[in-house]
Amino acid sequence: MIMKGRAISPGYAEGEAITYNEAFSFLGGVDGKTGDFVVRDGNITGKVYLFPAGKGSTVGSYVVYDLKVQGHAPAALVNRSAETIVTTGAVISSVPMVDGIDVSLVRDGDIVAVDGNKGYIELKNVNLIDIVSALLVKDGKVLELHRPEKCRSFPGKWSFVSGKREKGESMEETARREVMEETKIEVSYPDETAEVFFVRENDTVFAVHTFLYNVGDVEPVLNEENTEYRWVPIDEISSEGMVDGVENAMKAFFRK
Repeated sequence: MIMKGRAISPGYAEGEAITYNEAFSFLGGVDGKTGDFVVRDGNITGKVYLFPAGKGSTVGSYVVYDLKVQGHAPAALVNRSAETIVTTGAVISSVPMVDGIDVSLVRDGDIVAVDGNKGYIELKNVNLIDIVSALLVKDGKVLELHRPEKCRSFPGKWSFVSGKREKGESMEETARREVMEETKIEVSYPDETAEVFFVRENDTVFAVHTFLYNVGDVEPVLNEENTEYRWVPIDEISSEGMVDGVENAMKAFFRK
């Protein structure tokens, strides 16, 4: 899976990912002499270190350089949003760096290639799959379907109508097909669409294309892909018991 960002510090490197989910300061966050982290378990040496953004004292730039001198530099650095301290540390230490990346999609242990010349990273062990999530709305309620316990993805969870794109289909065609296959409800063009968002499960990242359809007085007829259904009032929809990413769809259509 390739993720395009912005080139910050040139160079190319591959390594095992180590992550941190908060803004990070190299000063006080890692031991410049050993590469051991202070804020979490693990060691930065030779790893691709991914975190949202830098913070703290400008001395942090020299901690990165000290890591390089001591032989404990990271293989590469990846941020959601680069700032001056980390950028300076990467440049003076010749550590490849890219920003503009959704680092929340990366897990410890992923194998990551970082191209600081072209501004992208590649998750070597992760697949990207395009799927649809279709919200059918009737009388202020949204249709939710219950996935079987043996379902490959998100087993036993509730979801909107969803499915993978087949070869040659547009995402709108996929949505119409999935709605018909899973509910026997016919829809045409969506009433609303939302920006694509991404959800990860194990070694798969799903690019979720979301559509909303207002439907009439209909009831679904389910196929074997779901075990039951329910119509839930919009203001009562919760992420509890649902597949990941439900809140993204709700924000796009109802909670702006």
